[in-house]
Amino acid sequence: MKKFALSLSVLGVAVAIAVAGPIRAAEISFAANTTGKNVEFLNKQRAIFEKETGNQVKLVTMPSSSSEQFSQYRLWLAAGNKDIDVYQTDVIWAPQLADQFIDLKDATKDVAGQFFPSIIASQTVNGRLVALPLFTDAPALFYRKDLLEKYGKLPPKTWDEMAATAKDVQDKERQAGQKDLWGYVFQGNSYEGLTCNALEWVKSSGGGQIVEPDGTISINNEKAAAALERAKGWIGTISPPGVLAYQEEESRGVWQTGNAVFMRNWPYAYSLGNGSDSAVKGKFDVMTLPVAAAGDKPSSTLGGWNLAVSKYSEKQEAAIALVKFLASKDVQKARAIELSNLPTLTDLYDDKDVAAAQPFMPNWKPIFQDAVPRPSATAKVKYNEVSSKFWTAVHNTLSGSGSAAENLELLEADLTTLKGDAW
Repeated sequence: MKKFALSLSVLGVAVAIAVAGPIRAAEISFAANTTGKNVEFLNKQRAIFEKETGNQVKLVTMPSSSSEQFSQYRLWLAAGNKDIDVYQTDVIWAPQLADQFIDLKDATKDVAGQFFPSIIASQTVNGRLVALPLFTDAPALFYRKDLLEKYGKLPPKTWDEMAATAKDVQDKERQAGQKDLWGYVFQGNSYEGLTCNALEWVKSSGGGQIVEPDGTISINNEKAAAALERAKGWIGTISPPGVLAYQEEESRGVWQTGNAVFMRNWPYAYSLGNGSDSAVKGKFDVMTLPVAAAGDKPSSTLGGWNLAVSKYSEKQEAAIALVKFLASKDVQKARAIELSNLPTLTDLYDDKDVAAAQPFMPNWKPIFQDAVPRPSATAKVKYNEVSSKFWTAVHNTLSGSGSAAENLELLEADLTTLKGDAW
């Protein structure tokens, strides 16, 4: 995540100069992530903002792991840190960090109606808009259309079809000399990304969504266990053993060098995969994630990133201006075209320039509209612990430390204790 610096409005600066003589523009710090080309893009937008306002933006780069970012954010905010003014936040953090951010409702009432209502709702806690949506996210299955066509394979509809196709193409390509090719890469490290992957396996198998909206702990069931055992079978067969340490960028690295048949990843990997330095440029396509069996519903985890202003910031007016600039239609359009990030503004899905640059994007709209939310709204401040316990149980299963049934039974007990009388 990244941070930028803003100052007073142009009018405010002019008035201040007229009354008090020369004045230094404000510098605002903006914490933002380093995934893909996010930093490069933000630096370009920062320059535009600085030129237009006279303010200075300091970018504070964060690790690409959302779990590591959250831990650092929580430390800063708990300490009342005044050095960071704007935070780039994950969609799931609103209920956990709401008390540390200012309410943006009044400041954004002129633009809030342009956003998808559901995304605005995801960042609204107890009637307070704690973050303005920057871009939304929902993963898809990336597949090598050239390799599937080469071997007469159709894009898979079920997880078992995906695994069978991956294994067949992988084996035949290896026999032809592509020794480093794997069938499927995903995010298997012990972090929030594994929660997203595993939630998709479980939900698309009819196994629920860990904790249901009414607070019921549902994860300990046969369909969920079967989904995790299925994924365990991929390790070392169609997925490299090292996938248990992969996050988004490691998966993309294998994919973009041409060493995977399938990949689960977020939309940002689309434009990078078609970059001039990519071995798979023009050779792949994307589709909805598979299901366990016909009749099951595809399930992509709802993601997305937002912009929040710290209540400890001493430059809140300028920080709000930066937030509105970065979430504006022009900047979101540029982000969609250059980074293939999904806009949070409804009009951009009908924009001809966006469709021409990212032809897949209009078709992605139903994927994220039907995406599955993680149980952050239900677990509230306890969500981070819920997710950590879940991804640990999943990672233990994938790495062969206990069966899925055993690990989910222990998980249910842990979550029941964590829940107590209520979330």
